[in-house]
Amino acid sequence: MVKTRRLTAYNDNRIDYGIVLTVIILAIIGIASVYATTVMIAGDNLRATLMHSLWYAIGAIIVIFVMQLDSEQYWKLSTYLYGFGLILLVLVLLFHDRATAAETGAKSWFRLGTFSFQPSEVFKPAYIVFLAKVITEHNDKYTNRTLKSDWFLIGKVLLFAAPAILLIQLQNDLGTNLVIMSITAGMLLLSGISWRIITPAFLGVVIVGGGLIFLAMTQQELLMKIGFKPYQLQRIHAWLDPFGDTQGQAYQLSRSIMAIGSAGLAGKGFGVSEVLVPVRESDFIFTTIAENFGFLGSAFLLFIYFILIYQMVQTCFETKNEFYTYIATGVISMILFHILENIGMSIGLLPITGVPLPFISQGGSALLSNLIGVGLVLSMRYHHRSYMFANDDQFEY
Repeated sequence: MVKTRRLTAYNDNRIDYGIVLTVIILAIIGIASVYATTVMIAGDNLRATLMHSLWYAIGAIIVIFVMQLDSEQYWKLSTYLYGFGLILLVLVLLFHDRATAAETGAKSWFRLGTFSFQPSEVFKPAYIVFLAKVITEHNDKYTNRTLKSDWFLIGKVLLFAAPAILLIQLQNDLGTNLVIMSITAGMLLLSGISWRIITPAFLGVVIVGGGLIFLAMTQQELLMKIGFKPYQLQRIHAWLDPFGDTQGQAYQLSRSIMAIGSAGLAGKGFGVSEVLVPVRESDFIFTTIAENFGFLGSAFLLFIYFILIYQMVQTCFETKNEFYTYIATGVISMILFHILENIGMSIGLLPITGVPLPFISQGGSALLSNLIGVGLVLSMRYHHRSYMFANDDQFEY
């Protein structure tokens, strides 16, 4: 009897209910925010809310499936997942939805009837799993780390990142490319790369970024000659001076800042809005939360995000599986960048890039990508507990 109770306790703990509960809270916030934005504020029907709920239902099924695969299976599948993701990125360039491309300028979407799908979102978790394998294999081979081996690792990672970055850039999707870069940087940072490489690289990024901002303000023609689009330069101007052209490129950002700033401590109430913000249901849904519930509601959302990230980090320490740890690092980097960029652009701290708010913004492809990432982290605990359960069983015999 004692043995049975002990084994059942381990089995119950295989699922990380803390992460599950946190995601459920984010789901409730997301569905309520989409409803408030589209139905109560914009006066539309329930379609957007129902679709957002449907994507959550589909995502829950996918999470359950993702959890069933262990690290050995992901290791074997990683190369195929990466290759399949690249194929999708090529196909969308050939068969993208022309209407969406004409409206947004991005060749990033497949369309089937009323359903649209963005393959670059599905590529993100596939890329994370594959990159985790590349780094783990490298560290196993080069146990005595040197600057030469670190540069070799960087070269391999950039070699695999380059095709994805090129294909996504051909889709004219800067926001997704920034996410891919943040995933790559986060995983490389945790891979053990020497600070003698990281420090100069960080300074280089700061110098280049600052230089590009300076050129965007003084030498726009030069930047356009090397591939920058006029609207990208206009977004930088709007970011630096959000109230300089409130009827032009700065209209969206200025309205976002006004909506958030007018909310006060507790907000105006659920579904109440006095400021028109374009694309509020997707990229700027944070303005709905902030305007409805003020500083307190915004702080609560950030706290929930913090709890989610904290639990993911804690899972890494508990499982002590190098391959899984790199996967979790990629997922954390992906979600964290989305949070910082989306909220940052909504309040004017960062330029507008079209990055959605994780688990909240309307959009099935992005939601599935984030839920797959959560499923990968849940798989860590799920199979780690299973492994401990099996070992205890053998030990007692």
